[in-house]
Amino acid sequence: MASKILTTASLGLNSFLVEVEADIQRALPKMTIVGLADTAVQEAKERVKSAIKNSYLDYPRTSIVVNLAPADLKKIGNHYDLPIALSILQENETIKCEEVLKKSIFVGELSFDGSLRKINNIISICIFAKENRYENIFLPYENSVEASLINGINIFAIKNLSELVKFLNRKIQLEKVKNLKTLEKISEYENHEYNFSLIRGQEYAKRAMIISASGAHNVSMCGSPGSGKTLLARSMPSILPDLSEREILEVSRIYSSVGLLSRENPLITKRPFRSPHHSSSLVSLVGGGGIPKPGEITLAHRGILFLDELPEFPKKNLETLRQPLEDGHITISRAQMSLEFPAKFILITAQNPCPCGYLRDETKNCTCTNLQIRNYNQKISGPLLDRIDIHLNISRVKQDELQKDSETTNLSEIKNKIKVARKIQESRFKNEKIFTNSEMGLSLIKKYCIIPIEAKKLLSIAIEKYNLSARGYFRILKVARTIADLENSQNIKTEHIAEALQYRKMEI
Repeated sequence: MASKILTTASLGLNSFLVEVEADIQRALPKMTIVGLADTAVQEAKERVKSAIKNSYLDYPRTSIVVNLAPADLKKIGNHYDLPIALSILQENETIKCEEVLKKSIFVGELSFDGSLRKINNIISICIFAKENRYENIFLPYENSVEASLINGINIFAIKNLSELVKFLNRKIQLEKVKNLKTLEKISEYENHEYNFSLIRGQEYAKRAMIISASGAHNVSMCGSPGSGKTLLARSMPSILPDLSEREILEVSRIYSSVGLLSRENPLITKRPFRSPHHSSSLVSLVGGGGIPKPGEITLAHRGILFLDELPEFPKKNLETLRQPLEDGHITISRAQMSLEFPAKFILITAQNPCPCGYLRDETKNCTCTNLQIRNYNQKISGPLLDRIDIHLNISRVKQDELQKDSETTNLSEIKNKIKVARKIQESRFKNEKIFTNSEMGLSLIKKYCIIPIEAKKLLSIAIEKYNLSARGYFRILKVARTIADLENSQNIKTEHIAEALQYRKMEI
């Protein structure tokens, strides 16, 4: 009877059950792996053979056929080594503890000496094991801290194959990995390379960035070189509220899937800040590839995606952002699979008003022709700009403001104000499966964005004057809702609508 060891197949952020079966046959020594295995899995033959031999365990000198079921599911990755080795040892009657094997998931890459190496996507694998009510999961020691984030399942960290075989044969005992309390890993005050409190002047822009941080609204900045656009964007993480436990799990799961977590830094406790260069490819920006993987927009989930020099990005790349900005996720379809990746991020963009950068600048004259300016700004489509809530024209900081020595902004006061606004939103949306005002759909806008008659009249004038789209209209309401939350106002007032309108129209 063929042996059976349970493991998983990982595709994107999802995991699926895989049964690893081994059958020892009377024939010339050879190992065959069937079940739609990719190159990395096929190469497991030599790793498994050497690991078993160098662990002083019996390796059959006959023909071995290993089946990875179901046969129609693509098997990708390096974590099949351990379950393949165990299936051979079980079939060879080296291990006999069938009760434990039926209730457990096994994952890990083997070295030639039998030790286990770190693998990717361990958080998704542990979540799968927990949700499907498996009692135990056996994984490499290097993944133990990362896996300890998941409660409700027995996690055993294994250093080598020999140790695991002895445990399964009840010759030694292994301690379960203790669960990690995520909030203990978050320091109350984080050090940031760019600090919001050190920005000189730019009061109008700083107010807009505070609104953005409070409601997770997208921001577009336009200004001449040296006006402070990049500094404003890079200082945003210093005022963003800490990730909640649920958000830590979401973000850490993404980074685990691409191998960006280590034993020293097993969790993502700071909001991500991703700043891809304008030469980045489409796949690196939105995700994809033959085997779809997350891109920059997913790595920026629950954080910030900063696109500096926006018109320099290929137009095709920018247009692919339209759907994720609207839906909060991106679906990547291939002939054999379709995977969905989360992408709820704050988009911050920066650009010059013209190719030379000095259009409407007070100190230098613009040298561009009208045609050059028009062609430069036409690289950014209207539909993309329509999905940005706050548009800012950034002017140069005046000399007297630039030379101030003391801090111009109380950072702790700002962070506390933003934190209070986020708490109001958290309470408001506790039954809605969203976190912030920017995530509201039409039904929620209708429910939570009721405005007075005076504000309706003001909006009617703005719609006619600026030719606002329906999307632009609803985004004004969402920004106004955030402004009201910052003022701790239960209702949206006319002055909140008036301020939101100031951020809507961008002159280029």
